[in-house]
Amino acid sequence: MPGTIFTKILSGEIPCHKVYEDDAVLAFLDINPLSAGHTLVIPKEPAETIDRLSAESAAAVGGVLPAIARAVMKATGATAYNILQNNGSAAHQEVMHVHFHIIPKEPGGDGLGIGWKPRASGGDALVRLAQDIRSHLE
Repeated sequence: MPGTIFTKILSGEIPCHKVYEDDAVLAFLDINPLSAGHTLVIPKEPAETIDRLSAESAAAVGGVLPAIARAVMKATGATAYNILQNNGSAAHQEVMHVHFHIIPKEPGGDGLGIGWKPRASGGDALVRLAQDIRSHLE
């Protein structure tokens, strides 16, 4: 995996506003936030997308996300938040290192703005798709 800005942050080459660190995870404030308190949570393991991340690193990140989210909420006074994680450039991932965004949101205020366009689905197509996904689980 080529070096990224996150690799440089992890190596200490670039400073960050750290909010949490342990042996497997680093969390720091986003320098281009969508709202005050926008925090990035990254595994120290270099993996471009979550499907390439080890189970141990995924568990480490998942284990600290709730505590970091609670701290962000208390610190900002926000009443809601989004946790966002993109995989691949087609899914809007810009830094090719697994990372989670915790984005505080106030009603009518700053935060993540999304347009959700669901489409109808059901019946046999869902049955077949669920079976196909299950068949690929390792």
